[in-house]
Amino acid sequence: MSEESELARSVRRAIDGYFRDLDGGKPHALYDLVIQSVERPMLQSVLERASGNQSRAAAILGLNRNTLRKKMREHGLDGGRQ
Repeated sequence: MSEESELARSVRRAIDGYFRDLDGGKPHALYDLVIQSVERPMLQSVLERASGNQSRAAAILGLNRNTLRKKMREHGLDGGRQ
C-alpha cells in the first residue's frame, strides 16, 4: 500500500475539520463542497504556471482544452489572470 501524499493528507485534515465544525449538524453535499473548494484554486495555479496558455494548462491537468475552458467559465476565470 502506498503512502498517502501531502495533498491527500491536507484534504483529509480539511474534511475532518469540516465534520468537527458541524458540531452535531448533518453533513450535506460534501462531494460538491470539496470539488468546488479545490477545483478553482487548482485551475488558477496551473494556469499561472502555464502563463495563461490554456493548451499547456489542459495538458498539465490531463483535460481536453474545451473541458478546461468550460471549467474556467464555471469558476469565473479568465485565462489564469484571476
